[in-house]
Amino acid sequence: MPSRETVLITGAGGVGRLVIEDLRTHDVPVRVMVRRDDDRAAEFRRFGADVVLGDLTLPETVAAGLRDVGRMYFAMPVSRDHLLAATVVASVAKECGTLDALVGMSQMTVSQMTATSTSESHQQRLHWLAEQVLNWSGLPVIHIRPTSFLDNPLFTSAAAQSIKRDGTLALPFGAGRTSPVAVSDVARVAATVLRDPRGHIGNVYELTGPRTMDMEEMAESFSRALGRPITYADVPLEQWRAQVLAGLGLPQHIEEHIITMCRLHQENRYDRATDDVARLTGTPAQTIEQFVSDRKGLYVD
Repeated sequence: MPSRETVLITGAGGVGRLVIEDLRTHDVPVRVMVRRDDDRAAEFRRFGADVVLGDLTLPETVAAGLRDVGRMYFAMPVSRDHLLAATVVASVAKECGTLDALVGMSQMTVSQMTATSTSESHQQRLHWLAEQVLNWSGLPVIHIRPTSFLDNPLFTSAAAQSIKRDGTLALPFGAGRTSPVAVSDVARVAATVLRDPRGHIGNVYELTGPRTMDMEEMAESFSRALGRPITYADVPLEQWRAQVLAGLGLPQHIEEHIITMCRLHQENRYDRATDDVARLTGTPAQTIEQFVSDRKGLYVD
């Protein structure tokens, strides 16, 4: 049976929030580290979680968060501090010596990278290096590597703009194939492993949608979900950057990461599919049609 050890959750964003909900539903004790005591922190308390203030780049707050904790979910938003945070977490957790599982949220691009590869984004490089640090630490690590998220603005808000405008799925992906995965499916995997990590230590789980498809096929999935014709419009990358991405006002580090994701799609680097979601949770990953159908209001006026 799974133990009743407290789980420390960091990076309580889209995936993390759902992990917290799942663990509390199963009556697993949860501590959540947040940087601000705001409405989101209050929501976690309503779930029954213990909320502590902390910063993953500050060893003293990480040590306080890890006190009496048996398992940890390490994640953070896209940030230049990702490697620093991973190094702090690894060193403090090793010194504390209490963890029987550390689930690290990475990304699937890492599986194609080497120590000297240079075609990836700075954020992807940070994830690769963070995995090395966690592995070198000797901690009981489990790496989770999702591919691009279906919940990403590429497939939600950006796609909705062009669909509402002229019935096109306008993205700079060329003829590349992809298999995006829903945040909720990634959260189910993370929660499953955290509830009972036996047999998972040292493993890497690569999470995708149920199959790969090119953008014409993706547009067909959108069409079936929305009940209207949607066609794919392949937009030149720099044009899309100027007309769509620039208007979002994102930090340069994040914008560069998104542009690299688009370029890697063009190079067919996202043409990968696994059954890890179904194998680990017993429920298949959502299809694009299911995902879009559940969010029709986002894509139609």
